[in-house]
Amino acid sequence: MCSMINLVDKLCKERTLSKSEFIDLINCDETTSEYLRSLAEKTRIENYGYDIYMRGLIEFTNYCKQDCYYCGIRKSNLSCPRYRLSFSDIMECCRDGYALGFRTFVLQGGEDPYFTDDRICEIIEAIKKTYPDCAVTLSLGEKSRESFKRYFECGADRYLLRHETANKAHYGKLHPEKQTLESRIECLKILKEIGYQVGCGFMVGSPFQGAECLADDLLFIKELNPQMVGIGPFIPHEQTPFKDYGAGTLELTLRMLSIVRLMLPKVLLPATTALATIDPRGREKGILAGANVVMPNLSPVSVRKKYQLYDNKVCTGEESAQCRNCLEKRIESVGCRLVVARGDSKNI
Repeated sequence: MCSMINLVDKLCKERTLSKSEFIDLINCDETTSEYLRSLAEKTRIENYGYDIYMRGLIEFTNYCKQDCYYCGIRKSNLSCPRYRLSFSDIMECCRDGYALGFRTFVLQGGEDPYFTDDRICEIIEAIKKTYPDCAVTLSLGEKSRESFKRYFECGADRYLLRHETANKAHYGKLHPEKQTLESRIECLKILKEIGYQVGCGFMVGSPFQGAECLADDLLFIKELNPQMVGIGPFIPHEQTPFKDYGAGTLELTLRMLSIVRLMLPKVLLPATTALATIDPRGREKGILAGANVVMPNLSPVSVRKKYQLYDNKVCTGEESAQCRNCLEKRIESVGCRLVVARGDSKNI
């Protein structure tokens, strides 16, 4: 027991561990896990106080040319009702979100060829012109260097691209052969070179994943030094090859959040919708484990159930105002507050 507590203390002091030490910490007992959590919460407060930043998520297309085995909007899911939001739909989401206090808009979608660089740039420029005090975050999958650069020059501030797993063999079990970990990592490096605030991330409990894979994730994240890390539990979708696999656990997901908070004290860490899906108080528990970002959905209610990356996703039927007010009360219940701010990362 003493050696495991010492391992947490070492992580706090040195901000990294060896791969074998990370594996030990990933597999730690409940007492060590609680100690880890308490230090992660303390570290979050030291760096960000009690402020929780909110991002307005706009899921503007569920068409996708990729075929990731875990994803509900993969191109092979022929039962998925597809949709695309129009330019005016997207701007209306931003208008509603701005009135509710959102100062970051996250444009998320599948890799949809319909949304050419010209169309994406038109949307970015319109949002930045209409709401100059807001940040624009993109989550559009893998693109070319030229595309990434155009978006940045048009005003995009941040880019989220979850690497999903940093273990090459594991990556190959989650994706078709044409999708490679090398390509994913290269995109993340390009985004950093261009000047984006960059977010990476991974699933906890995905098929074929072990503690060694999670340790590889931690070592990769430490090396990349991103501004945000998105960590959520794997949740199966009934129309994917992984439909019969069990979901990732709340406990291990929270532990990984806490480890990343201690490893990168100034990073932005979301308490994800997936956390809230596997536990009614998942978001609150995520915040207590070191998270400091929430991403309520600003998409029209009519399309929310169509953007199902996994089964039983929460908050698909609430209006934006309802969701925001509910979330505010939940966050206040753990002694924190939603703030009206861009909420830029301090991990620079």
